[in-house]
Amino acid sequence: MTPEKKKLITDSFNRSETLKFYRAELLEAEIDFISIKIPKMEMMTRKAGMFNGAMIASLVDVSSGYAAVSHYEQDCYVVTVELKVNYLRPAIGDALVSKSYVIKGGTKISVVRTEIYVVHEESGSESHVATSLVTMMKIR
Repeated sequence: MTPEKKKLITDSFNRSETLKFYRAELLEAEIDFISIKIPKMEMMTRKAGMFNGAMIASLVDVSSGYAAVSHYEQDCYVVTVELKVNYLRPAIGDALVSKSYVIKGGTKISVVRTEIYVVHEESGSESHVATSLVTMMKIR
């Protein structure tokens, strides 16, 4: 990824009011790969202390979008066409981490696989809590 493209992605990420609200951190940005971390906040959890599924789906959507954008050389804008999430186990931990990989990047349509992990800060371990397949469309 060129430094210019990385800057476009980082600047876009830093401008997002939603990502600021979630206190999200862009961990990694490469061609066809994005990783984002969101720390646990009370508003994101269910009574039992696990992350709410809506929070996981939101992270899948954002991370997949940035992964799709990372595929294209020029600056672009993408929208979600389809999003499917399989929740594998309760997301109990200190933070969520996404790892989004472009499986197929076409001229207009990209298919992205996003894996979601919860991080346990004390041990440094990760648990795989959700897997998804997302179709994104380039509109500009």
